[in-house]
Amino acid sequence: MPSGGCFCNKIRLSFTGEPAAHLLCHCLDCRKISGGHYSDNIIVTDENFKLESGTPKTISKTADTGKSITSHFCGDCGTTLFRTGDSFPGQVILKSGFLDDPEWVSKNKPKGELFSQQRVDYVPKVEDAQQIKAMG
Repeated sequence: MPSGGCFCNKIRLSFTGEPAAHLLCHCLDCRKISGGHYSDNIIVTDENFKLESGTPKTISKTADTGKSITSHFCGDCGTTLFRTGDSFPGQVILKSGFLDDPEWVSKNKPKGELFSQQRVDYVPKVEDAQQIKAMG
């Protein structure tokens, strides 16, 4: 069962089963929330997601899709751990950086890239990953 937590480890998460998807997202929201050029997202069903400990704070907004999205983050260290919203009903969008096992991401290559038209020019496409211009 893949598991992990925030930077200060006060919030712990896990998931079971195979993810519904493993996607990079290049939208401006994900770039801001991750502090990087894109975010690496593991999509799991609500049933396969478990908040092991801690209580995340939340902030909601209208995303680039025009739909509502809520970010769940640690109120102490600020780590964004997961997101929920109307674009992914019944699912949780986990930020892969929460994982304790750094090899999980290497062993599970993303199958798609969202908002690929917003990719930073010098960031290469993931080979064989579907290039999706938008979500919604």
